[in-house]
Amino acid sequence: MEQTYKVNAMDLKRLRLLEMETVASVLQNIAIILKTPKGSVPMYREFGLSQSFLDRPMPVAEVMLRVAVKEAIERWEPRAEVVDVVFTGNASNPGELNPIVEVKIIGE
Repeated sequence: MEQTYKVNAMDLKRLRLLEMETVASVLQNIAIILKTPKGSVPMYREFGLSQSFLDRPMPVAEVMLRVAVKEAIERWEPRAEVVDVVFTGNASNPGELNPIVEVKIIGE
């Protein structure tokens, strides 16, 4: 059975440049993808997550965000394969979607 890892945007507590350990590098890259809105990186406007899910009803937003997460990880972190995407809420901030992504590391 292949090992899977869970990662979310909040896992990006400290950025480590030139991370040499493969798993840590992949998980850090995924956290960066989850934290970056598409269009926000100058000269690299396609990087990150599409924000087209904003202001949509919650069930629609979840589906749109799930698709955006899978597409962004496929494109920007080819060493990972998305197994699942689930969402956690925040009682103090209703309507907030925080994706938790479960991935397999390819070639591990």
